Amino acid sequence: MAARFTTRFAPSPTGFLHRGHAFSALTAHAAARAADGRFLLRIEDIDATRRRPEFEAAIFEDLAWLGLDWETPVRRQSEHMDDYMAALDRLQAEGLVYRCFRTRREVAEAIASAPHGAMEAFAGAPLPPDEEAERLAAGAPFAWRLSLSAARARLGGFGGLSFVEEGAGPDGEHGLIPARPELGGDVVLARKDVGVAYHLAVTVDDALQGVTHVIRGCDLFEAAHVQRLLQALLDLPEPVYRHHRLLTGPDGKRFAKRDRAETLRELRARGVQPRALRRELGFD
Repeated sequence: MAARFTTRFAPSPTGFLHRGHAFSALTAHAAARAADGRFLLRIEDIDATRRRPEFEAAIFEDLAWLGLDWETPVRRQSEHMDDYMAALDRLQAEGLVYRCFRTRREVAEAIASAPHGAMEAFAGAPLPPDEEAERLAAGAPFAWRLSLSAARARLGGFGGLSFVEEGAGPDGEHGLIPARPELGGDVVLARKDVGVAYHLAVTVDDALQGVTHVIRGCDLFEAAHVQRLLQALLDLPEPVYRHHRLLTGPDGKRFAKRDRAETLRELRARGVQPRALRRELGFD
């Protein structure tokens, strides 16, 4: 029997929601209702330096104002670090990750000096054991990076990896998409003293929550390539992807927290009604 259609909206409590978030949440919610499926809300709060309780509270308030409902309890990533560490431990045991002691600046410089310049993704390697032990003894910070070379050897290449795209990527990609995890290079999966990173947490979450359809903006299309690789390495189920267009303002720029896009709270404060916003976004 096929698994019941299950999708999610997974915001980070690092700012207030705006129209772009509303569009994404409404898109996923409508898809779940059309399929008589499940709609989940997940709070992706692994960024301890930027998350705020008031932002999380506002997420619930804003989505309820939009007229959405979701299953409870809501999964908060900060409450499930053991799940992510178990996945990381498995990757470590199989030699699929390595400690990288380079700073972000050093990584950027390495990418810029690669044969294809800034288009080249970072690829590294473990330090010699004695040098690594010295760095660890000195308390040097490091990141756990996924080793593409080790992953390629484990799987016998990436030729058998693909994912189904029911929506469209940024360049109109649709249908059966060959996975190209090399586009992301040796991505960071966790950092010392900081915790797990996005790719590992979201891949584990989707599997544990039974997500069958990942519905999100096409700005995250490239993330599917890396996440598909992690699914294969961790023997996790493969969801269907349905990336949607990004909502843009009158200036043609997509709505973003960093650009101080008008928030849903601000819309409410100036008297905008939820039904009017839903209609504006193409719903109802």
